[in-house]
Amino acid sequence: MKKTTSGWINGFIGVVIFAGSLPATRVAVADLDPIFLTGARATIAGLLGLALLLLLRQARPKMTDVQALAITALGVVVGFPLLTALALQYITSAHSIVFVGLLPLCTAIFAVLRSGERPGPVFWLFSTVGAAFVVGYAAMGGIQASPEGDLLMLGAVVVCGLGYAEGGRLSRRLGGWQVISWALVLSLPLMLPITLLTMPASFEHVGGPAWIGLAYVALFSMLIGFVFWYHGLAQGGIAAVGQLQLLQPFMGLGLAALLLHEQVSWTMLVATLGAVVCVAGAKRYAR
Repeated sequence: MKKTTSGWINGFIGVVIFAGSLPATRVAVADLDPIFLTGARATIAGLLGLALLLLLRQARPKMTDVQALAITALGVVVGFPLLTALALQYITSAHSIVFVGLLPLCTAIFAVLRSGERPGPVFWLFSTVGAAFVVGYAAMGGIQASPEGDLLMLGAVVVCGLGYAEGGRLSRRLGGWQVISWALVLSLPLMLPITLLTMPASFEHVGGPAWIGLAYVALFSMLIGFVFWYHGLAQGGIAAVGQLQLLQPFMGLGLAALLLHEQVSWTMLVATLGAVVCVAGAKRYAR
């Protein structure tokens, strides 16, 4: 019981940290190229993760774990940060956060695919209705306003769900902070050259808010948040603790309104609430 409670606490802290990711990314891409931002945040976090692994003398992962680490890195180190940074050039962070309501669903689907579980029809009913809420919201104005932004966000959610499921499964053996650290280190040979090649010739145009946004997504979204998140999944179980993701859209919408003064319409709230309710039902019948 104590271990389960600790898992919920760690998972909640991770979700709170992740809730600030999209608003921080929105601020950062105002002055920084999204590809440079993706490389820089992963490089900074990767160097810190490497230092932690060396300082605490962690054993290298087995060769059988490398593929799972690569999938985790593809989802949460490369895919989600890059696709969201590109998407936020077209849409507001409040708009993008609605799509995060699908993250628990994507995580559950990939967990099913990886573990071979066969959920019943009720699960797929909730899944379909939840997806309909998000697509319906986009059709009310998002698709006409920016099809590029919506498609990029959908892709980001899919790869992130894969990274969550794979990393959560692997963290039971390697440990929560070790999984994200090794995934970041595995990405360094790719992300460091990208950072150097896309670095602007001058940073004079980069304002303070953009630097704060970069610092947040590099330190908190890319590393610290995952330390709590994967540790929570390992302690409390992926299916149970994963439900805490349902709180993330509401936290993110509040941050977008509070910090960025973005308008949060009633349609956004209804779409998010509908997706959250449906994903909660799908998670219940995932097994």
